[in-house]
Amino acid sequence: MSHGKTSYVCLPCRASYKQPYDRDRPHRTCPRCAEPLIHVGSAFAAPPRRDIAAWRALSVLLHAGVRFHSSCCGGPGYRPRTLREVRERMAYARRTGEPFARALVRYDVP
Repeated sequence: MSHGKTSYVCLPCRASYKQPYDRDRPHRTCPRCAEPLIHVGSAFAAPPRRDIAAWRALSVLLHAGVRFHSSCCGGPGYRPRTLREVRERMAYARRTGEPFARALVRYDVP
């Protein structure tokens, strides 16, 4: 039985690649720029390459450790798609002391 594919992202190129996950070869490199790819998970949907703001928001999520792995009950849950949503959640995290990664995946910010 073959396993499903998972997504890898190159932030400098704003490119996403679906590849089979291989535990023996966890590190991949971008075919365009030879930089390391980031494993983002199987439930990832890449924004269009020309949408620079969405890629910036994605960069913040990935650098905070947020990934897009699907759970047994569905997708990865809420992920902000705009810089405004990211800024709101980061301001909330600074105000309350909640870790950035947890605040970034909150659906609603009180």
